[in-house]
Amino acid sequence: QVQLVESGGGLVQPGGSLRLSCAASRSQFSINVMGWYRQAPGKQREFVASISSSGSTNYEVSVKGRFTISRDNAKNTVTLQMNSLKPEDTAVYYCYVYRAYDGSHWGQGTQVTVSS
Repeated sequence: QVQLVESGGGLVQPGGSLRLSCAASRSQFSINVMGWYRQAPGKQREFVASISSSGSTNYEVSVKGRFTISRDNAKNTVTLQMNSLKPEDTAVYYCYVYRAYDGSHWGQGTQVTVSS
């Protein structure tokens, strides 16, 4: 199993910034992909961003240009820098990692609220 610990959520005004971080426990097997999903009230969980072990990134269209994902392979951490936040970014953000060995593992989620 991989344990994920998230931090950095909170309340921010529209146009503001937040940085989410996620630390994965030491893994015997390679972590291929790290990333983030989010789930707003009454909506399905949706993909936000991901980054491969080689540094290739993918973003959901609505966050491209505002969010930046990065990872530190040596520390097994992934960070999501969120700028120009909008009220529609309000959601619980979940960190995940994917290992070819046993699939996806999820964090407990951290609340992000964008409101004036």
